Order: sequence, then C-alpha cells, then structure tokens
Amino acid sequence: MKNDDLQTCYLDGKHFSLSEGELFSELAAPVQRIIRVKHPKIKSTDFVCNRDILHYTLQHVDTLVQDDHKKLIKLDRRLAKTMTKANFKITDVNDVMKHSLTVGEKIANAVARFGGSWTFIIIFLIILATWMILNGMQLFGIHFDKYPFILLNLFLSCVAAIQAPIILMSQNRAADLDRMNAKNDYHVSLKSEQELRILHAKLDLLSREQMPHAISIAQIQLKMIGKLQREVNELHHDIRELKGQR
Repeated sequence: MKNDDLQTCYLDGKHFSLSEGELFSELAAPVQRIIRVKHPKIKSTDFVCNRDILHYTLQHVDTLVQDDHKKLIKLDRRLAKTMTKANFKITDVNDVMKHSLTVGEKIANAVARFGGSWTFIIIFLIILATWMILNGMQLFGIHFDKYPFILLNLFLSCVAAIQAPIILMSQNRAADLDRMNAKNDYHVSLKSEQELRILHAKLDLLSREQMPHAISIAQIQLKMIGKLQREVNELHHDIRELKGQR
C-alpha cells in the first residue's frame, strides 16, 4: 500500500486507508451533529476512520434510547401525579351503611322489608278476613266491631299512618346508598379516563418517536454489519494474496 493511499483521521490523527473510513460529509446527519459538538472546526472533506464513526454512532444510538426512556419516565410520573392529585377514593358502601345505621334506621329497614313481602300481605289478609267473619257472623258471641267495621277502619288508618313514615325512612337510606354508589361510579369512570389518556399518550409516543428510532437503530445496525462484512472480505482477500505469494 502506497503512502499516497493513506488518509489521516481528523479526530485521532492516525493514518488509515480510504476503505477504513469515510469523509465527514458522507456520515449520517445525527452523527455529524455529535462530532461537531466536540470538533466544531471539522470540514466536510475531512476523513473520519471507522473506529471513530462507530464510537459516535453508538453515542447517537445511546442518545435515542435515553431520550425514549426519559419520555417514558416523564409519562409514568405524570400518571402517578395525576392519580395522587385527583380524588379517586372508592368507598365501601356496604361497610359504611353497616356502621352508620342507628337502631331506629335498622327497625325502619326491617319494617319496610317485612311490609313489602308476601308474608305480610298474607298475614294481613288473614287478620282482615278473621276480623270481618267474627264480627259479621258474630261467631262465639264476638261482635265488638259491628258492620261497617268502624274500629277496623280506624285500625287500618293507624297502620297506614305509622307504616308510611317508616317506609320513607327506609327509602331515604336507600337514596343515600344510591348516591354513594353513583359517587363511586363517577370516581371509577374518572380514574379510567385518566388512565386511558396516559395510555394514548404512550401509544402516541411509541408510534411517533420510538418506532422511528427503532427503525433508525436497525438501519445503523445493518450499516455496521455491512461494513464489518466488507472488512472481513478484505481480510480474506489479503490472506489469499499472501498465500499466493508464498
């Protein structure tokens, strides 16, 4: 190899053949930018050896990976901050209702539950029928409430007057239960919405930046593999020439 074929690497000052490097203008734009940071006076016609090209190319790859990692960390912090800042407290409705019921409210619930059952209806019908039969037919000499059963009407009115507010008390508790369930549903929906927003942001980051970065890294790898393959072929060629000379 003649000395005229040797090129001086601008970065480390060592001599290499033209096939062992590239001109600065032939390098990828991101690699050029990284080199210019440390060597601002470099020209487009200056020679850079493959070893230095590999070094700065790997720096570029590390920059892409670190940039993607930082953005993912930023999104995770945003999610954590949102989840901490927002009020997503979910209440155990049954536990709250169980410990907040007073004796009167428990009685009201029991009365409303019994008053709305077939057991109450059947028992009430039996009492009415027995009352009217005994007093109407005067069986066993019983006729304390003659027709038209004024005392029975008074009894029914009293039962209705007492039962109505008790049922209303139970309905108020049911309304409180519904409000607590609705509040829980709102918090669950809000939390799901926030998580979906962060998920969409991650997907957007993946499609807009990380996938192009992954493609760029794959292209760099293929280019480096191609260079290595050429160097291996040149070594095989030199070895064959040396064997032929012997």
